[in-house]
Amino acid sequence: MNEPSLQLFLPDRFDVLRGREELDSIVMPVQSGLNMIDDQFSDLANSGFGAMVILRGHSGAGKTTFLDTVPMFRPDVVTVRIPYGKSVIEALEALSTTDEYRLIIIEGREALGRIAESEIEEGLHAINSFLRAPTGRTSLVVWPTNTNDLAEKLASTAESIGASALIGTEENVYLFDGPPSSEWVSIGEQTTAALNSGASLSAYGISSEEAEGLASESTTLGDYLKRVRKKGNANTYSASVLSAAERCRVWTIVITGGESDSEGDVAALTRGGFSQVDIDRLFTSTGANALADMKKQPERYGLLGMVLDARIIHVDPLTALAVARSYGDEKLKDAMASRNMDTKPDAKAIERITGSQLGLLLDGQQLGTRKRGPKEGSNTKAAMSNLVDIARTKDSWPNRAFGEALLAAGMIEKFTVEKPLAANGTTRRTDLYVERDGLGIRLEFMWRTAVGRADIANYVAGKLVNYGRLTGYLT
Repeated sequence: MNEPSLQLFLPDRFDVLRGREELDSIVMPVQSGLNMIDDQFSDLANSGFGAMVILRGHSGAGKTTFLDTVPMFRPDVVTVRIPYGKSVIEALEALSTTDEYRLIIIEGREALGRIAESEIEEGLHAINSFLRAPTGRTSLVVWPTNTNDLAEKLASTAESIGASALIGTEENVYLFDGPPSSEWVSIGEQTTAALNSGASLSAYGISSEEAEGLASESTTLGDYLKRVRKKGNANTYSASVLSAAERCRVWTIVITGGESDSEGDVAALTRGGFSQVDIDRLFTSTGANALADMKKQPERYGLLGMVLDARIIHVDPLTALAVARSYGDEKLKDAMASRNMDTKPDAKAIERITGSQLGLLLDGQQLGTRKRGPKEGSNTKAAMSNLVDIARTKDSWPNRAFGEALLAAGMIEKFTVEKPLAANGTTRRTDLYVERDGLGIRLEFMWRTAVGRADIANYVAGKLVNYGRLTGYLT
């Protein structure tokens, strides 16, 4: 439960991209570069020698990003990096013969000011010898550069020593421009979603108009993504430092006893493994007039949801009943007994609460694939109907039982029922306030006999507005 921050197109974040389809949507603009790489490796088999590419592109055009994605699209390619400060000669001499395709990237030498002319000549001599030897016959050496001076120097030096014969591209210098500026906003949206659990730019307070404006101010895709990241993080920070005495984390707990597919509805309104509110889905799920003004500023409420760590969590009937039976106080159990409900403690109560969506999320674990369990029997449905009926007038009773269950399971250090939050002349009471590892989380319980997606959306949107006003973010 760290502070929210916007992750963007950084090479060390590619490990979170698991699906090929997800990668394709982001890196599609560099397909021409991948085609060039394919052509080079194809030619190696015919020539019996390795090859070299001088890759020219502006700083921020995406050269490094492109080269980092090659092994992900071409898993049979092994990448070797020769970082700045390491001898090219020694690095190449340390390599052994291999039948695998090998991509060797000369890093940190993208401008003449970063490398002496003598090092250029020595490096190209070493590359030339290596690519003509058996150890280099399956290797493609790529030397990225962001200046014409270095690109021309590399090409002319290669010509003078005969290494130009090993340059595989038709032109001595391969120009890499990156995607056109007209695609930057789309790439920014796709990248943000892929690296931030499906969050849109609006979740970080960036409207479509602002995204277009940032694109028009940027010189390269890298520059644009940097501006987007700074803007998103600045928005998040400014909204986090609010006038309220505490940082609110607001989780809505949905518990129903009817035939409605509340678990599926919750999944449809959330994103990522932490069940975070998806503000765009929230707005499209309801046509309530009360949300008309909110829909005009999705980025404002998207940011509010992000800062409040707003989540929607489904708790199944068996867990809710086990908690009530095992940890309900005398008042709750008397009310249950008056409705002929079983009040005998459930031996699996701890197991159920720790394994529930609420338990997993409190423990910092992501939710896996949500599997629908067997349908509840008639007795379970009847019991849940009675429990919801009790909660309708005395929700503090079953809510307290949840606090006791979480405490007994060691998932929280303490809890408070109906804890008030006062700020900006307004006071609200939270159903159940819990603390874990020094962090406070406000749980709002939605007890319903039956509920639809629009009902959940309206309820959560209302809570966001209430807490937004309390914190001073909304007026």
